Amino acid sequence: MNAPDRYERFVVPEGTKKVSYERDTKIVNAASFTVEREDHTIGNILRMQLHRDPNVLFAGYKLPHPLQYKIIVRIQTASQSSPTQAYNQAIDDLDKELDYLKKGFEDEKNRYDEKLRQGY
Repeated sequence: MNAPDRYERFVVPEGTKKVSYERDTKIVNAASFTVEREDHTIGNILRMQLHRDPNVLFAGYKLPHPLQYKIIVRIQTASQSSPTQAYNQAIDDLDKELDYLKKGFEDEKNRYDEKLRQGY
């Protein structure tokens, strides 16, 4: 079989950065971020979070090839912000949202477990 091993989709090879940055030389306040070992799941979530930022003029991503396990996120911002600031803010905001969801899930699970102990 010619398919690569499954773990190659998720494990970042030694010496490879998870995220790399490349400034766009033709467009002001634009850059590309290459995120290793990610796919449409993270790409779409990150793109949507970037669109919530009023300083982001453009945000998009692409998978260069189905057998290359990376996404390229392109960001263009207004002059008040930089692509790096927008990217970092989007990651921080997503982290907070996931913490909120996790806490809500754990609270409901604890509430359910408590009801089971009480015999409901």
